[in-house]
Amino acid sequence: MPTTSVFAPAKINLTLHVTGQRSDGYHLLDSLVAFAPVGDTLDIAPGQGVGRGLTLTVSGPEAAGVPVDGSNLVCKAAALAGRSDLALHLHKSLPAASGIGGGSSDAAAVLRGLGVTPDPQSVMCLGADVAMCLTPHPQRVQGIGETLTAAQLPALPALLVNPRIGVPTPAVFKTLSAKTNAPMPSHLPSFAGTTDCIDWLSTQRNDLQTPAIALAPEIGAVLGALTALPACRLARMSGSGATCFALFETQDQMQDAETRLRATHSDWWIAAGVLGDQSLKAKPVNHA
Repeated sequence: MPTTSVFAPAKINLTLHVTGQRSDGYHLLDSLVAFAPVGDTLDIAPGQGVGRGLTLTVSGPEAAGVPVDGSNLVCKAAALAGRSDLALHLHKSLPAASGIGGGSSDAAAVLRGLGVTPDPQSVMCLGADVAMCLTPHPQRVQGIGETLTAAQLPALPALLVNPRIGVPTPAVFKTLSAKTNAPMPSHLPSFAGTTDCIDWLSTQRNDLQTPAIALAPEIGAVLGALTALPACRLARMSGSGATCFALFETQDQMQDAETRLRATHSDWWIAAGVLGDQSLKAKPVNHA
């Protein structure tokens, strides 16, 4: 088995409507998701000798604090695929627990790299975001994350920002006052272009944004800074936070905004890129 490198892109919830809660406690969602050209990289190689079993090493700018034992979703995904003879290396570029599916995308990358194509329901044991990350292209996500419908989106230049704080997802859901909210329209519109899409997205919501800000006011500060950027058309939080995004009509506007924000908030995690379909970039690349 040659070494396989797999890209694990950041997942961005352009919308996130909480539409109900099941009797087992799981929340029902209706979310429009796209993927960013920034993410982690996973290298998969044969196990390094008899008795070594499954090993994981981590490097990269966001490696601090990432577990390298069986608690990591990367290891859990390998175990789900029935593999215990791998040497895995994760280059971590996405901040952990930040609402952009870093760990879930890493787990999905393991399965893609091993050529495993499970049905969405079978990976729910790894987390609600893993199923959508198996096919990193724009999609509508419903149910508890297992109902996926491909969506067509134009290019969306975006600035991603995390204020370097953690917001526990269970605490955000617990703070949410209304658990039954309106879903997106039953049929999503066909977008004529970027401007049309952003206009429509502005009419939708992330129901977790307000409770997340109540727990972490820094998120509100990020949204305020993004909204104040020239040419920003929409600023919103992704997932349960704390990462937020700003959408622009052109890449030049996005790049100018990135330069401005880095000059004033060098302590924040900041990345820029065009949201959309990352499935081609996410395919395994074999190295001899």
